[in-house]
Amino acid sequence: MRYCENPFAFHRRLTREVIVGDPAHGGVIIGGAHPVVKQSMLTCDTMDTAESVKQTLELVAVGCQIVRITAPTVKDAANLENIVRELHTRGCHVPIVADIHFKPDAAMEAAKWVEMVRINPGNFADSKKFAVKEYTDAAYAEEIKRIEERFTPLVQLCKKLGRAMRIGTNHGSLSDRIMNRYGDSPLGMVESALEFARIARANGFHNFKFSMKSSNPTVMIECYRLLVARLEQEGPDWNYPIHLGVTEAGEGEDGRIKSAIGIGSLLCDGLGDTIRVSLTEDSPREIAVCNDLLEQIPVLANLKFQIPKFKSQDDLSYDPFHYERRETPEIELGDSVKCGGEQTVRVVVTRATFDKVAPKISPKADVKPEAVYEDLNLLELDPTQELRIEDINCDTQLVTVKDGVALPPITAFRILAAKLKRLGRSNPILLKDCLNFGDSSEAERRASLGTKGEEASLGRALRGAPAWPLSPEVALLRAAVNIGSLLADGIGDAILVRGESGAGQSLRLAYNILQAAGCRSFKTDYVACPSCGRTLFNLQTVTARIKARTEHLKGVKIAIMGCIVNGPGEMADADFGYVGGAPNKINLYVGKKPVKFNIPEAEAVDRLVDLIKEHNKWVEAEMVNA
Repeated sequence: MRYCENPFAFHRRLTREVIVGDPAHGGVIIGGAHPVVKQSMLTCDTMDTAESVKQTLELVAVGCQIVRITAPTVKDAANLENIVRELHTRGCHVPIVADIHFKPDAAMEAAKWVEMVRINPGNFADSKKFAVKEYTDAAYAEEIKRIEERFTPLVQLCKKLGRAMRIGTNHGSLSDRIMNRYGDSPLGMVESALEFARIARANGFHNFKFSMKSSNPTVMIECYRLLVARLEQEGPDWNYPIHLGVTEAGEGEDGRIKSAIGIGSLLCDGLGDTIRVSLTEDSPREIAVCNDLLEQIPVLANLKFQIPKFKSQDDLSYDPFHYERRETPEIELGDSVKCGGEQTVRVVVTRATFDKVAPKISPKADVKPEAVYEDLNLLELDPTQELRIEDINCDTQLVTVKDGVALPPITAFRILAAKLKRLGRSNPILLKDCLNFGDSSEAERRASLGTKGEEASLGRALRGAPAWPLSPEVALLRAAVNIGSLLADGIGDAILVRGESGAGQSLRLAYNILQAAGCRSFKTDYVACPSCGRTLFNLQTVTARIKARTEHLKGVKIAIMGCIVNGPGEMADADFGYVGGAPNKINLYVGKKPVKFNIPEAEAVDRLVDLIKEHNKWVEAEMVNA
């Protein structure tokens, strides 16, 4: 199987075109040779027509091209008529997507009024009970027949009315049928989507796209890669467009890093036709991050440099469809710090950064430099040149890519790891977020992009732009995409961030990337949904309140979910969950098991803290900071 034409060189995946609305009057075309489409979602109650219109207009004003609105009931779905009518009265014809969970009748109503309907195969006609049950082939076939009976009317209505559809699976909401046969796995997510796609195709309906969302960027990357590989296996006419997103990414720097790792890695491999950055913030901020991220792809992807033809997965040092950290020997990094082997991924800083931050850091601090770049016993290699076994003395030599190499970092380090594998070497690798900086080399490279074809479509926005110094927003995205993508491949034993010019911020950024990639836990981890009309409390306010009480709990993972739609599943790898169960009522979870019900919202954060204490995960903040 293969998930892209060449993991070492950018080739955008060629897909069908999916038409959403009338392109001549505000609609968009997703896929084909069209630019990546940006979208976001309303956070208000769908029954509040005025606020829905206001938020939609605010999103369109900042460049949002598709707006998603939840339709949890038939009543909500019917009100989409009023929202769309008012938008048209104001001259706004942005395509609207109705977000459907659990209610096929709501989907049928919504399809009358909006340009696209999003359905989740895990709960479109199923309610999750997390029941353990063995399905015989006959019983499984009966389940598929039942799904076909529920789903076919919507497919036929969308075909009749010229609507588009998104078949979107979530890691947190797979049906019991899928869970029992495939587990809560990327394969389960893909097969769940394919079941519904086959029903659509059987009815001659092809105006749909796929999504495979997870709050874990590494899982999300695996899912999309597997989806594209499976679509290619199904046949050349299964080339449907892909919607990219990391669900429940959270807020602030953490949310941006998670999204950059998942979305950016796939965009650099040529996958993705529309994106959403899911932040627990006001929706227009998502579009700003979409813009910044898309503008970086021409620099981060290998659009320009010729690479030998990719022949098979054997040419890679990693399995694209199953995360496994690259095996290396354990070595001394310096000052009794080891890397490689079973050691955690280490953080390296430059001498200049060390001199600025070291005097301010206590010996017990979790965020601290672990080695100085200039002091390392480091072999710097040029992966564009032939590597010989005699060039590398032994497997215990730390290696990295030489500065100035004419390749983007993702490509350079993938090639380095592949060539080491070919030589039978397993040296630990130091990853860098940038290879060319502080001079005109990258500016020249940026200016050279966009001379033809796909380079023009991606590089136009960057020509002539100054390369350095990078703004903090761009430095964060670049470091997250470059280092995070490689970590998701299982490559890397230590990392060095230099694109961020602030010493303290570059150190913190390195640790945050490791946490987002699931390589290291130095602080509390939060899975927080971005809010929508289903949300039963103010997510931004409650998230801030929970963080104020719990952000000192190193290694604890807390899920904050506005409603039950994705809650239990997305919380499967969280220690504790805070979920809206009813208006002003909260349910608390341990893992995916609900343990406390209908707690008044005013008491819920205190009760969450009590629950953490009951499970011996609590420490006092004073002890942490002592």
